[in-house]
Amino acid sequence: MALNYVWIAFFVIGFIVALCKLIFLGDTEIFGKMMTGTFENGRTAAEIAIGLTGVMTFWLGIMRVGEKAGMIELLAKWVNPLFSRLFPDIPPKNPAMGSIVMNFSANALGLDNAATPIGLKAMKELQQINPDKETASNAQIMFLVLNTAGIAIIPTSVMAMRLSMGAANPADIFIPTMIGTFISFIAGIIAVAAVQRINLFRLPILVFVGGFILAIYGIYALMHNMPTDKIASVTATAGGIIIFGIILSFILMGVKKKINVYETFIDGAKEGFTTAVMIIPYLVGILVAIGVFRVTGCLDFITNGIGMAVAALGLNTDFVPALPVGIMKPFSGGGARALMVDIMKTYGADSFQGRMACILQGSTETTFYILAVYFGSVNIKKTKYALACGLIADVVGIIAAIAIGYFFFH
Repeated sequence: MALNYVWIAFFVIGFIVALCKLIFLGDTEIFGKMMTGTFENGRTAAEIAIGLTGVMTFWLGIMRVGEKAGMIELLAKWVNPLFSRLFPDIPPKNPAMGSIVMNFSANALGLDNAATPIGLKAMKELQQINPDKETASNAQIMFLVLNTAGIAIIPTSVMAMRLSMGAANPADIFIPTMIGTFISFIAGIIAVAAVQRINLFRLPILVFVGGFILAIYGIYALMHNMPTDKIASVTATAGGIIIFGIILSFILMGVKKKINVYETFIDGAKEGFTTAVMIIPYLVGILVAIGVFRVTGCLDFITNGIGMAVAALGLNTDFVPALPVGIMKPFSGGGARALMVDIMKTYGADSFQGRMACILQGSTETTFYILAVYFGSVNIKKTKYALACGLIADVVGIIAAIAIGYFFFH
């Protein structure tokens, strides 16, 4: 229901603001811009869904092979101590657990093309055990919010953009971004756990948090002296080895179990096209609404208002020019990326504002896009508190990114 109200609000507020600009400012082009943006975003939504078709078809086929070969069940068994606490409603040995683990692993490595189809597979498996097919279950909400928290160990794309913009040390936002995304991830867990009354003070969860902190330190110790292009190369190589290792292990285990690997792959791959088509209406709806809100200047109004409030409190406002990246990211990853580049171009890649924009880009996720794609893929209409918890993780991530930016660079 929350997403429904937000969707309506985008259109209503956008129309009122556009009308005020027409009447009081004489902006006769505003409604033309709104219509152009509406058609462009509708086309973009379809292009995104169609672009996902090929990779979803491949990965859903591979996941079916892994499921039949018993690899998904084996993977779920390894992580059961942790995820059984976060997802208590998932039955033991359910294949959804393995898909969830693989989705998080791909996200952490920055492998978006692999993470999305695996995540959609996990959402479908969770839908199979969902008693109310139109309402999001507790497990689906936890899974989706942790995706919107968007934990990413190495922000490779952000560092690559900093390199292209002439930053002296593009990897200087590496550790700040990892800290920011981890805080956002933990905030997402706490938000959902509070609603679902999940006890987080249990050994497997505490071990995971401690282990992740050690992993971050280990990656930092290994890479902090590497040149940026070397970090990108090592990350790409490691990600490729892991992903192809998973594919090969699924295939070889299928051969060992004497299943017809190719036919099993085809059987699972058939779901790819159907899933992509189902996503289109949800993506069109949310992206068009976001476009109206953005074109009318509502986003700028919010940013300027926050800047005035911060100044009135006597606080430093140097971060405000970078704030649109954090505000835009939950709505549009591409829009936030464009704003980040624009800020680096305006202030300089090595400026405080430029670095802050990069940290904000890496510490938050495209919450509305993820809600539309993941819930749309299984036709969930009642999202309950998923949006609220996802936005809590985003807000915490933005605040943490600002504090971290001041700590490291101001």
